[in-house]
Amino acid sequence: MEHVPPPAEELARLDRELAELDARRAQLLTRRAWLLAALRPPAPTAAPGWNPSAWGAPPPGRPGAPAQPWGYVPKQPSAPRSAQNVLLTLGGLLLAVAAVAFTLVSWGSMGIGGRSAVLAAVTLGALIAPAVLLRRGLAATAEALAALALVLTLLDVYAVHAVAAPDTDGLGFTAVASAVLAALWTAYGLALGKLRLPLPVAVVLAQWPLLFWAWAAGAPALVVGWALLATAVLDGVIALWGKGPGVRVTACVGGSAMGFSALMVGLALSTTASGPLGAAAPGALLLAAAAAALAGSWRAPKGFARTGGVVAGLAAVAAVGGVPAAALSDGWRVLAYLLCGLALAGVVRAGLPRDAARGVLAASGVVVAGALVWALPSLAAVLLGPVTLLSDVWAGSPEGVRSALGSTLPWSELAAAPVVLALVAGLLGSAYRWWPSVVRIAAPLGAREEPPEPDAAPAAAGTPGAAWTAPPGAGAPWYNVGGAGARRRPSGAALRGAAGAGALALGWGAPLLAGVVLDVPYAVAVAGETALVGGLLALAVRGAGSGRGASAVPVTALVGAVSGAVSVGLLSLASEGAAYAVFGALAVLFAGAAVRVGAEVPRAVFAVASVVWSTVLTGFAGRSLDLGPHEAAPLVLLVPALTVLLGARLRRNPVALPVELTGALGALVAVGLAVSDAPFLALVLALCGVLAAGAAVRPERRPVAGCLAAALFVLATWVRLAASEVSFPEAYTLPVTVPALVVGALRRRRDPEASSWTAYGPGLAATLLPSLAVAWTDTDWFRPLLLGVAALVITLLGARYRLQALLVLGGVVLALDGLHELAPYVAQVAGALPRWLPPALAGLLLLVVGATYEQRLRDARRLKDALGRMR
Repeated sequence: MEHVPPPAEELARLDRELAELDARRAQLLTRRAWLLAALRPPAPTAAPGWNPSAWGAPPPGRPGAPAQPWGYVPKQPSAPRSAQNVLLTLGGLLLAVAAVAFTLVSWGSMGIGGRSAVLAAVTLGALIAPAVLLRRGLAATAEALAALALVLTLLDVYAVHAVAAPDTDGLGFTAVASAVLAALWTAYGLALGKLRLPLPVAVVLAQWPLLFWAWAAGAPALVVGWALLATAVLDGVIALWGKGPGVRVTACVGGSAMGFSALMVGLALSTTASGPLGAAAPGALLLAAAAAALAGSWRAPKGFARTGGVVAGLAAVAAVGGVPAAALSDGWRVLAYLLCGLALAGVVRAGLPRDAARGVLAASGVVVAGALVWALPSLAAVLLGPVTLLSDVWAGSPEGVRSALGSTLPWSELAAAPVVLALVAGLLGSAYRWWPSVVRIAAPLGAREEPPEPDAAPAAAGTPGAAWTAPPGAGAPWYNVGGAGARRRPSGAALRGAAGAGALALGWGAPLLAGVVLDVPYAVAVAGETALVGGLLALAVRGAGSGRGASAVPVTALVGAVSGAVSVGLLSLASEGAAYAVFGALAVLFAGAAVRVGAEVPRAVFAVASVVWSTVLTGFAGRSLDLGPHEAAPLVLLVPALTVLLGARLRRNPVALPVELTGALGALVAVGLAVSDAPFLALVLALCGVLAAGAAVRPERRPVAGCLAAALFVLATWVRLAASEVSFPEAYTLPVTVPALVVGALRRRRDPEASSWTAYGPGLAATLLPSLAVAWTDTDWFRPLLLGVAALVITLLGARYRLQALLVLGGVVLALDGLHELAPYVAQVAGALPRWLPPALAGLLLLVVGATYEQRLRDARRLKDALGRMR
């Protein structure tokens, strides 16, 4: 019977066995660490003269190495590997130079036997020596001699051609020699597998036989293209099944260069073919290149597979599209390539590998993007061309729309541009409409889940470089602090929105461009563009009202409506009737959209645009009445007056402020129009003051609009006095100042918290500032004296009763008045002083201010606080 120990005894036995295993494991780990440290290169030695023992520090040692006695100095190798490589490289280079010198200089002094013997002996020795050196473990020396052997074989080829076959064709001899050398070095590299140089050299030599053969035979460009393509295919085979990274990298570089050259040859021949039959042969070359690239993408890694798919797709489009394009005119060739590029989308059902299919789809996108890049500049010319009409408004209606644009583009060569836009817009619109079907079809090409890297474990919490993690339920961030975070892919809703936005933008541009290409009548073009603006407004209102105001389609409709309105408005400037009709329609359309839309931002944009179009209409009215710019300025103020009334009606609606600000800009335009005539400027300023006062009736606008109204009234008074050449403005300003100050005093008595600027500022400024302006041009002393006394009294009253407006206005006027009186004496004294004294005084002042900067800053703060406490 089997003895079963008691549980306590069995537990003790297991503990002893586990302890022995732990001890043995620790011993093995220690030995392993020592072995790893022994295989590592030694640490760099300390600086000369540095002795760790002198500072009480232990000598540096390798982790896991056994402890060394104090003062132990590890033995350094006599020559590091880098020095060995330098010596071998220099030695091989010197031998190669000597061989070249011998071949070029001393070759002719020897007979044919001596020449053959020297070449055979030296070359054979250079080829045999690496094998011997490899058996003895001298790999670096063997590599150096292999490089020397390479140079010698090239010199042998040159010598054979110069002596044995001088009459042969150089290109043909080079083709044969490069093929022989490629075969020789391939066999040599396979025989001596430890050498890294021969096989990459063989790949480099294999690039030239077919190319030089075609060149030597005087073959046409198509044959040269086939030779390049065959070489690229050979490079692709080597890159996929070659031995070693050096061979594969060399083959990849060579195949890329040769394949690109073959594609350029085929593309050049295809685009310059005289007919479909002439484009068929280059098309075959391009199709062969596409097949080769697609075949290579089946076994290539991920990145190379996508690149192969892109190359295959572009080559197939150039091959198939080049045949019908050769039969079309220049304006329609791009359409043939576009149709072929769109046909590439069928790759999703072709059963290709995932990465290769993605590359082909990317090629389709590149073709579509190229077609759009070709067509969009003409659309930009259509939208921006009417800007030229600003220099000649209402010159007369042109017959066709092209003459109104002033563009010199070759419209006959852009006949396919609207078709391209319409075709791409239709496809994007279909994708937007049937997006679930598109997602289902493209599901095989969806992103696969990549397994996490073994070394990508998250850092411990609180350690430097730890990644920021999102809270539970939150989406993954697009970045990862301290790590390599995955880039967030766009969501399906974002992609669908982008497709819808692109369809809308291109679908809007296609009819605009078609009208210019067909050169439709001017009236038809204007009416059509206005109708398109109305359609875009309807889409924007519908999208915003359905709760998707922030999606791409309504935003694109909004931007397109505003852009189209500006373009058609500029286009309408050629005719007076068209201008009134277009801007009137735009004002009504945008106002209606502002009323119907539900979102706040689109409503504000539509309302602001409607105000702008209405302001332009008032400007047109002044021009139609043959009014000068200054005479039309009061007429322009009609729209700002309406915005003030509309703002009072809207009250605290978010749209009210943008509308009123736009009306204020219109009032600013009116002021600019009236600048040339002072009386009209005074009238316009007064009217603007009335509008500002009307806005100040509302409590929420009173702080800003009230001050603005007072400033405008005072400014209108000054301008009116200056226009009337009044020399005693006090006769006109004092009757205004006295009642204003009385009203301000009553206001302060009823409301002690009212600001002194509101109560006394307008009344004081009405007299002080015009008097100051006249005093600066007055040569007599009486007016400046009275003004200074009045300003002094006002300043003292402000300081006494702590009224900020009186203190600031009186102090500023007093200072400026005193400066005016002292200016002649200052100028006289400055003229009498040496020229070096003013800069010296300025420098001294700067030094004093700099030395007492902190104190001056504290004084300024105290002054600011004191003024802030005043009313």
